[in-house]
Amino acid sequence: MHRSAPRLSRILACAAVPVMLVAVGCSSDSGSGAEKNAGSSSSATASAEPTKPAVEPAKYTDLPDACTSISKKTVKDLVPEAKKKGGTAGSSSDLSVRASCSWNGLDDKGVKGSLYHWLSVGFTRFDSDETLGSGATRATEGYTKQIAKEKATEGAQKTAAAPAPGIGDEATVITYSLNQTGEDFAYATVVARTGNVVVSLTYNGTGYAGAKAPSAADILKGAQKAAKEAVGEVDATAASAAAEATPSAGDAKKGDKADEGADKDAEKSGSEATPKS
Repeated sequence: MHRSAPRLSRILACAAVPVMLVAVGCSSDSGSGAEKNAGSSSSATASAEPTKPAVEPAKYTDLPDACTSISKKTVKDLVPEAKKKGGTAGSSSDLSVRASCSWNGLDDKGVKGSLYHWLSVGFTRFDSDETLGSGATRATEGYTKQIAKEKATEGAQKTAAAPAPGIGDEATVITYSLNQTGEDFAYATVVARTGNVVVSLTYNGTGYAGAKAPSAADILKGAQKAAKEAVGEVDATAASAAAEATPSAGDAKKGDKADEGADKDAEKSGSEATPKS
């Protein structure tokens, strides 16, 4: 009886060992599953985070030559006897971002007096920026600021603003009169936006020594005509650049022929280098 007690204790101890192993194994599996679930949750959270949309690329990457953006015929019609037929270019540190040109002239009518006209055009291009926004958005802001600036011209009288349809993506014309050198000048400024470029064109005129001054209607008509040409040149410049960057079919054929000629020369050179048997 006394000898069987230790034996019974050993049997119970051995029986308890598998139970402990099972418990440890379950505990280990449970921890692994929790870690996997935590990892899956982190991945789901990371993938759920919204990605910031990329800023739309600017439509135009260059500007036209301001002094050739208005046809010679239009310049001649609007500024007869211009001092410089080719215009006077404005200063700019980067002509792909900002460019301008102006013309002025006094048309002497003899005893009937003289007519003076002045025409100017300016281009400002806005690039897309991750922080500031797309070029079009920035140009829209620049367009709005330029209109406000024109409306606030010092000394202007009878200022009026109205939409100018058919010129770029959006356009506004501001008209007013301004007394200078003792004469009343009729002014018309067209501010237009096309893509990421703002175009500002101003046309004015007056009469001296008894000459009848140009009418406000004629000044407005001339300004709108010139503005359409200037805005159109922005598109034309972009199209020209794209055409130059794309090889024509004729150039491709020339390239193919050149490659064929090079292949033949290589074959000929190889056959001459091979010794005859």
